[in-house]
Amino acid sequence: MLKQFKTILAAVAVLALLASCQTANKDVRDAARQNLESGSVQPLDPNAMANQSDMQPAVPTGPTTVMEFAETEFDFGTVQDGEKVSHVYKFKNTGKEPLVLNDAKGSCGCTVPKWPRDPIPPGGSSEIVVEFNTQGKAGNRNQKVTITANTNPPQTFLTLKGIVAGGTEGGAQPQIQINQ
Repeated sequence: MLKQFKTILAAVAVLALLASCQTANKDVRDAARQNLESGSVQPLDPNAMANQSDMQPAVPTGPTTVMEFAETEFDFGTVQDGEKVSHVYKFKNTGKEPLVLNDAKGSCGCTVPKWPRDPIPPGGSSEIVVEFNTQGKAGNRNQKVTITANTNPPQTFLTLKGIVAGGTEGGAQPQIQINQ
């Protein structure tokens, strides 16, 4: 009798846990929709995250959506050491939930992404700008940016590749902007 009671009690606990998870997902979806509709979403303070740079980005929980890029790889060709290469990756939220980008990290400090902090509504578009500083990075390059969002899988990878030729003459650091 005691064994049956424990089994029933465990089953009730599991059912309660499952029910609370479903309620939490609905609450998250409703809150995101209300924030988008009311315009009350505030961008994150980039300085607030500076002290947390060593932490792994949190994997989003709750509803997922679909993020589609026009391209995920860009070949910048051959540039001289010291040039700064920049490229714009355009994307669209083709899912049914608001798209929230939690993080974007370059494979090293020389690759810096700039991404939207506000949720992108279903059907909405935005862009991520990636800048690569080639100073001291001669040779074949394959720079990656990891985007963490409420997608499945949660990480999407962008690639910036090309060749960085020898050192710059006279210490000059020319800049080029490549947008296609």
